[in-house]
Amino acid sequence: MKLTGAQVLVKSLELEGISTIFGYPGAAISPFYDALLDSKLKHILTRNEQGAAHGASGYSRVTGKTGVCVSTSGPGATNMITGIATAYSDSIPLVAITGQVQLDLIGRDVFQEADITGATEPFCKHNYLVKDINQLPRIIKEAFHIAASGRPGPVVIDVPIDIQTQTVEFKYPQEVEIRGYKPNYKGHPQQIKKIAEAVSKAKSPLICAGGGVISAKASEVLTKLAERCGIPVVTTLMGIGAIPGSHSLNLGMLGSHGVYSANYAVNNTDLLILIGARVGDRALGTAGKIAQKAKIIHIDIDPAEIGKNVSTTIPVVGDVRLVLEALLEIVKAGETEQWVSMVKEIKEKRKKPVDSQTNNVNPRLIIDRLSQKLDVDAIMATEVGQNQIWAANNFRAGKPGTFITSGGLGTMGYGLPAAIGAKLGKPESTVVVVGGDGSFQMSMPELGTIKQEEIGIKIIILNNSRLGMVRELQKNRHNGRYSQVFLDCNPDFVKLAEAYGFNAERITNNTQIDSALDRFLADDRTYILECVVDSEEATV
Repeated sequence: MKLTGAQVLVKSLELEGISTIFGYPGAAISPFYDALLDSKLKHILTRNEQGAAHGASGYSRVTGKTGVCVSTSGPGATNMITGIATAYSDSIPLVAITGQVQLDLIGRDVFQEADITGATEPFCKHNYLVKDINQLPRIIKEAFHIAASGRPGPVVIDVPIDIQTQTVEFKYPQEVEIRGYKPNYKGHPQQIKKIAEAVSKAKSPLICAGGGVISAKASEVLTKLAERCGIPVVTTLMGIGAIPGSHSLNLGMLGSHGVYSANYAVNNTDLLILIGARVGDRALGTAGKIAQKAKIIHIDIDPAEIGKNVSTTIPVVGDVRLVLEALLEIVKAGETEQWVSMVKEIKEKRKKPVDSQTNNVNPRLIIDRLSQKLDVDAIMATEVGQNQIWAANNFRAGKPGTFITSGGLGTMGYGLPAAIGAKLGKPESTVVVVGGDGSFQMSMPELGTIKQEEIGIKIIILNNSRLGMVRELQKNRHNGRYSQVFLDCNPDFVKLAEAYGFNAERITNNTQIDSALDRFLADDRTYILECVVDSEEATV
């Protein structure tokens, strides 16, 4: 069967089981968009290419499938770079297809030419510039395999326009054979045995669960291990949801913006078990000191992460779920009752009371009340900044994959398009976006995507008329010398919502929270709830 390169792209996506893609057309990708008309693939027209990458990311995170985003050459491709880098930082499987100028013009600085493979090389798992139409089916097959296997991440396929119009006898590969790319899935049995021995001897063990637990679908086995061995659990920002938020062994998020009980446990454990976590600076700022007084076990699919930020006593390279399943078969609990009792008591004692009497809306209180009203399948996406931390510390994720945020790169403007992808991936679930007034305005045009696709997303804007986290940093680090953090001329968000045909309201104090949230959640239509927050409200 002879197909054009554009048809090969479309047919290959179908054979990979892809049903929804996100993108923005242009001249260098126009043959692909023409071929798309004859396909059953659902295409989501975002309002810019960065939104397409973030939308594909959100879709991937709730479905477990590889997300797909598409752009034209030049500025279309470069607009997608931030979304690709965001997916790379958070290990989200993504295939980004970019159009390119024709082969014989590459390198001549022609109209809308940009070296996207060179530009994305530092922050994607792999990328391809397609120079031979005969190689296109193999490249697509490899791209999906690389994106989803091992430590997941984005792969870029740059397709010149003349490759899209050439024809080839189409045969899609059944297998992938890439020399030198062999992710290790099964952990070494001897290392797993060492973990079991260390657990049985530990008096104050602690599990630190990262995003790798969720991507490996290891949440259930992690919870079983914690329960069987009496091991408390802390999570990283990306690990929220790895163990249910309401679980008695869940101490909360650790790190510079985490909760006291989690950080106390990390600093007083004698055995820290890092599972699918990168151990970044915001999570373990004093990693060196912790390593001096505790044995550290690190389990990760990516050998490059083990030992990179903290010295490791027992390293295990492998798929988190497979390693934990093997561990469960041999592990025996130690004597941890006193430790568990102590950290649970600290968690209860050190819970910060939420002020419900303020003149403005308390952001912690509204997230807490919202969490109580949402069902276990509800999904929360966040922007980046103070809103992200308020959400992380007060939303109780019921299931893995129900808390979506940009952890590694900290990308403002991520939450709204990611929520669009999440809602399209799980249309039966309530999807809520929590954003600040600054970060919301970075992706505000995606309200048009919501309108066009007629999907219902709940949007909370925590409006303090500031770039709140930067303002706080300037207050603490620069003696209150504030520079370019004031947003006192924000638009009227309620009128903005009404311009798109959405319901909206503004609340200004805590007495309005419950009734407003009931209206907010009453049906599946899009609703924007603007909450006026004190401009001096602290992050933690």
